[in-house]
Amino acid sequence: MPDHDLTTQATRDGRVSFDDAPLNRFHVKITALTFGANFSDGYQLGVIGIALTLITPQMHLGSVWEGLLGASALIGIFIGSISLGALADRIGRQQLYMLNFLLITLASVAQFWVEGAGLLFVLRILIGVGIGADYAIGPTLVAEFCPRRQRGFLLASLTAMWTVGYICSYFFGNWLIGYGGDSWRWLLASGAVPAAVVLLLRIGTPESPRWLVSKGRLDEARAVVARYIGEHVDFESIAAGVRAGAAQEAGARPAGSYRRLFDAEQWRKTAFGVLYYNCQVIPYFAIYTFLPVVMAKFHLKEGFLGDGLLNVFLLLGSIAGLWFTARFSRRGFVIASFVVMALALGPLGLWPGGPSVVLFVLFLVFTFTMSAASNLDQVYPPELFSTALRSSGVGLLNGVSRVGSAAGTFLLPMSIDHLGFSASMTALTVFLVLGAVVSVVWAPETSDVVLE
Repeated sequence: MPDHDLTTQATRDGRVSFDDAPLNRFHVKITALTFGANFSDGYQLGVIGIALTLITPQMHLGSVWEGLLGASALIGIFIGSISLGALADRIGRQQLYMLNFLLITLASVAQFWVEGAGLLFVLRILIGVGIGADYAIGPTLVAEFCPRRQRGFLLASLTAMWTVGYICSYFFGNWLIGYGGDSWRWLLASGAVPAAVVLLLRIGTPESPRWLVSKGRLDEARAVVARYIGEHVDFESIAAGVRAGAAQEAGARPAGSYRRLFDAEQWRKTAFGVLYYNCQVIPYFAIYTFLPVVMAKFHLKEGFLGDGLLNVFLLLGSIAGLWFTARFSRRGFVIASFVVMALALGPLGLWPGGPSVVLFVLFLVFTFTMSAASNLDQVYPPELFSTALRSSGVGLLNGVSRVGSAAGTFLLPMSIDHLGFSASMTALTVFLVLGAVVSVVWAPETSDVVLE
C-alpha cells in the first residue's frame, strides 16, 4: 500500500482529499456504533465464566462441557468472521452491519429458557456468529470512512470497549450471581440489552463509499461522501486509491475468494496477521475466561486485592493502549508488547515456588500490557488489505484467531488438571515468544498509510 506525504492535505484544486478530511461527527458516530461488537464480546466472555459457577453444579457438567461452553462464543466468532466477512466483500457492508446484532439480541434472550448444556452451547455459538460478523465488518467500515491521522486511535478505541464490556460483566455478574439459583439465566440474557440498543442506533448507516467505488457504483459513492464527509472533499481522491488497488489485483480471483489473501503480493501480510493475532489472543482468552481459577493460584480472595485490582489494570492498559497506538509505530508497539508479556508471564511457569506477591505483580504487568497491546487487534488487520479484500481479510484474521482462542479456552482447565498450573502458563508463554519472533521478521509498518 503506498504512503503519501502527510503534509499534502489538499488536492490540486484546493479541495481536501478523502483520507485527510477533518474529523467530523459522522466519523465519531460510525466508530461509536461499532463499539457494540467489542463491548458485547467482552461482556459475553465475562458473563459465561461467571455464570458457569452456578451452571456447572446445577447441570452436573464435567470439564469437557465447561470448556465447550466457555469456548462456544469463540467458535461462533470464527464461523461469523470467516463466512460473513467474505460475504461483505461481495454484497456490501451495510446490510450485514444491521442483521448481525438482530441475531445477537434474539439468541441472548433465548438463553433465559435453556434447560440443557447442548441448547446453551448452540445459542452461544449463534451469539458468536453475530459478533464475528461485526468483527469483520465494523472495523472495515471505520477504516474505510475515517481520516488516516485519526484512524489508529479510532480503531484502537474499539478494543478498549472490549475491556469495558468485560469489566461490566465482572461487576454486574458477580453482584447478580450472588443471588444464586437461576440468577445465571438473567445474567446471560442481559447481553440482549446492549445488543438491542446498538441495533436500533445503526438504522440508517450508509454503505462504504470505497466498496461502492470498487463495484463501479460511483454516483452512490459520491452521494455518501458528500452527505457524510462533506461537499469540500475531492471524490477523485478516494476513487483513485481504490482503482490503484484494483489495478494491482487485475486478473485476480473474484471478491470474496479467500485464496486471494494468499497470492504472491499478499500472503506475507496475511500470514503475519494470522500468527501475531493468535499468539496474542490465545493467552488472553484462556486466562481471562477462567480468571477465578488463575487467581486461586495466587491465594487471593475476590475483592479489590484480587479480581478487582486486575480489572483496574485491564482498564488502565486499554486506555494507555490508545495513547501507545497513536504515539508509536505499529511495528514497534507489537514487538515490544510481546517481549514484555513473555517476560511477565514466563515466571509463573518457570518459577512456581516464587513469592505469591511477586508473581501477582508480574501478572499485573502482563494484564496491563496485554490490555494495551490488544488495541492493535482492531487497527492492524484493516490496514493490511485493499478494499476488495479488506472485509475478507479482517474476517479471516478474526476467525482464525478465535479458533486458537477457543482451543486455548477449551484446553486450559484440562491442562491445569492434568499438567499443572506451571506447565500451562509456560505453554502460554511460548505463544508470546513466537509472536515476538513473527513480528520481528514480518510485521509491516502501516501507520498513516492511505487505504487502497
